[in-house]
Amino acid sequence: MAAHAYLRGGVVLCPGATVGPGCEIKTSIVGPGSRLAHFNFVGDSVLGADVNLEAGSILANHWNERGDKTIRLHVAGKVLLPGLEKLGALLGDGVRVGANAVLSPGTVLGEGAVVPRLGLVDQDRI
Repeated sequence: MAAHAYLRGGVVLCPGATVGPGCEIKTSIVGPGSRLAHFNFVGDSVLGADVNLEAGSILANHWNERGDKTIRLHVAGKVLLPGLEKLGALLGDGVRVGANAVLSPGTVLGEGAVVPRLGLVDQDRI
């Protein structure tokens, strides 16, 4: 864990996981061998093994701009309602997230998915 990284309550870092400077992680699991570059925010998320977040990536966990704050997960053509108002991303093994990309609350990415730099993943447009 690098300088000025902030791990809030409920964080699990699996063996070989690295957290860069200026990162904030809240109530999340970071899988084995996963790497978070500098200045990432990871809130209420689960990251599989060998996930890489480039600098400035945000895994948002709350719909600030909506009246309806309900989290909806879109998985295999179905919408799942976990009954939460705070949930970040669920990322499969080997996911790559480019620098300054934003994953909206409830994002689900399968194994090996790639998000480009400056990308926005908003799977729940209402």
